[in-house]
Amino acid sequence: MKRNITTTINGEARELAVETFHSLLDALRNAAGLTGTKKGCDVGDCGACTVILDGAPVCACLVLAAETDGCNVTTIEGLQSAPGSLHPLQESFMMLGGAQCGFCTPGILMMAKALLDENPNPTDDEIRFGIAGNICRCTGYTKIIDAIRDAAVQLRQEAKGGGKS
Repeated sequence: MKRNITTTINGEARELAVETFHSLLDALRNAAGLTGTKKGCDVGDCGACTVILDGAPVCACLVLAAETDGCNVTTIEGLQSAPGSLHPLQESFMMLGGAQCGFCTPGILMMAKALLDENPNPTDDEIRFGIAGNICRCTGYTKIIDAIRDAAVQLRQEAKGGGKS
């Protein structure tokens, strides 16, 4: 049985017809056509499907789409502030080699965004803890942690009005 929901996705109100048993992940990929959020394990273990739901990171595979009626969802497609620009996290991952195959990267970027929104100056241990629910099979995490740390510096500079150095 389909249910119509209205969910704000990346700042845009979207009306979606979803099966009551479909996950938010399936609704994002199939009904909304946003395929940046990846389907990894589909049981909440890998973090590849991490999105931000009403300000908190969640595994989209564990949330029913019908539960998001009236909610705000930010996906990897909504991470950048403007078309053609990169979020400091995206820029740092690119410049510092934080991604290899890229499959886990959208989920890690969204988890890192949630972390930096809550804690703009995390220690390396806080970064490790913050992304502990995201599995990467390629990088060994060192470059990911470096990239998140670098993005945190950039974001703090932007918040002070200083831009990049």
